[in-house]
Amino acid sequence: MIDRGYCVTMARYNAWQNTQMTDTLKALDEKALHQDRGAFFGSIMATLNHLVWGDHLWISRFDGGDPPAVGPKEGLVQHPTFASWSAARFKTDGRILQWAQMLNNIDLKGDLTWFSGAVGKELTKPKEICVMQLFNHQTHHRGQIHAMMTAAGLKTSDTDLPFMPEPE
Repeated sequence: MIDRGYCVTMARYNAWQNTQMTDTLKALDEKALHQDRGAFFGSIMATLNHLVWGDHLWISRFDGGDPPAVGPKEGLVQHPTFASWSAARFKTDGRILQWAQMLNNIDLKGDLTWFSGAVGKELTKPKEICVMQLFNHQTHHRGQIHAMMTAAGLKTSDTDLPFMPEPE
């Protein structure tokens, strides 16, 4: 279904999109970032926090590294400032890319078992589906952030995968 090349491409794509989003969001002050905009998580900042928290959680399941130190509710405010969030975003994107680059196709086969706090029980799903969830979740919430950025009057950059720059 998916392979190492897919994972590397999607890790690069998400890092590219997160960098563009970060650069554009620098135009907003902290008050504007925390303003309730009627989105699922309310504000741009809460959605940014949820996204980096979720990425951290999923990558810990794949690479065996440390999971987030807080739960999902606390994750919405884990990085209270844009600077704190930006550092966490950069670090998490690097972790995801490093994991993807070190993958072998066989690493994506089989099942992944974890305890889901969201449903309160142990789950087992195919690893490929879980990896696709990591990247789909990123795209989904960046779309919400993109809509809030546009509504805030920011001019956003291109998001189309075919326009991603080639690696240097």
